[in-house]
Amino acid sequence: MTTRSRRSLGDRVFAGSARGAGILILAILAGVTLFLIVEAWPAFTAPAEEIPGGEGIVAYIAPLLFGTLLVSVIALLVATPLGVAIALFITHYAPRRLAQGLGYLVDLLAAIPSIVYGFWGLTWLAPALVPFYVWLEEYLGFIPLFAGPASATGRTMLTIGLVLAIMILPIISAIAREVFRQVPTLHQEAALALGATRWEMIRMSVLPYGRSGVTGAAMLGLGRALGETMAVAIILSVSGGFTFNLISRENPGTIAANIALDFPESTGLAVNALIASGLVLFVITFAVNLLARWIVSRRAEFSGADS
Repeated sequence: MTTRSRRSLGDRVFAGSARGAGILILAILAGVTLFLIVEAWPAFTAPAEEIPGGEGIVAYIAPLLFGTLLVSVIALLVATPLGVAIALFITHYAPRRLAQGLGYLVDLLAAIPSIVYGFWGLTWLAPALVPFYVWLEEYLGFIPLFAGPASATGRTMLTIGLVLAIMILPIISAIAREVFRQVPTLHQEAALALGATRWEMIRMSVLPYGRSGVTGAAMLGLGRALGETMAVAIILSVSGGFTFNLISRENPGTIAANIALDFPESTGLAVNALIASGLVLFVITFAVNLLARWIVSRRAEFSGADS
């Protein structure tokens, strides 16, 4: 009886602590949201000429939002297939010892500070990509993405997109590995028994099973890319405006980098405008992560039902 009562008391304490932690997180999230709305409201209601740029809050945020989405999409398009390929190699092709070491190595990429990625991209990757950008302008310049003129420094949207792709690669690869490991062994063995090659087995059994998990992993990586600050601020040479030209020195900025660069010297409505842009980024990032969590949870529910 004493053991049961102690266990019951411990269960109640743990349940109460978990519930309290959940409520605390929701309260903090609500407080952050309220703070952003209150501080951003003056920028939304102020006359257009008083907002930095003199064209209103929408014209101020729109180029930054465009740049944020553009560079994040570039990172996602590069990192997702690479992360899935790495996850498939580790789970289905590599020997066990090599797979374990490679998995640790990929995961360690997440431990590198973003400012280190920024300096690496500025000092090594950007100059190394300049000849490639010249080649793109010369042979693929008819495509608006590579119209040029090619940047002489390499500090372009494509460069920062590649850096962000490396930064979000561990997230996508780690989740994809776990999803692929959960594929029922019987499904894989059945495909091989019917004469399928290893790649055909992966295409017919592994990839369909893990589609939702990979989608959720990609969206979690997108959430990371949307909010990246220091690497973008260090590498990107910002000129403002809207452009899909990925190799030119004419680059739109991003919301996070703009806040980091301008906030220390801003006063008055300029601060409210920066917070308003932060509110937009907060809403977008929250929506992306919420959708990703929903997709992953749906995959878990379907897996539980299948088992």
